[in-house]
Amino acid sequence: EVQLVQSGGGLVQAGGSLRLSCAAVGFTVDEVGIGWFRQAPGKEREGVLCVTSIAGTTYYADSVKGRFTISSDNAENTVYLQMNNVKPEDTAVYYCAYGVGPGCSANEVHGYWGQGIQVTVSS
Repeated sequence: EVQLVQSGGGLVQAGGSLRLSCAAVGFTVDEVGIGWFRQAPGKEREGVLCVTSIAGTTYYADSVKGRFTISSDNAENTVYLQMNNVKPEDTAVYYCAYGVGPGCSANEVHGYWGQGIQVTVSS
């Protein structure tokens, strides 16, 4: 079975850090083609950070530039979203996805979605 399994969410204070994990099952993954998205209550799902499938272009939402980064561990077949200096407005359900491009919007995901994980930032 092919799937993305997420972990690492939770409650964090503003100014703190959190690392989200996205483990691939049934296929090999690295940063290329991976996107991280988030959806806050009452809002549309938005692209946060993507490395597009074909060109390998990295997109950052303006709101996370300089704070969020993506990395991968080939041995663990896992991609990570490192969130630093988090803010209350980062509170949302976060999703990883595989097969993203050419841009970084939710309707440009052509592969698989993770199950989503809650991140709550307290002020």
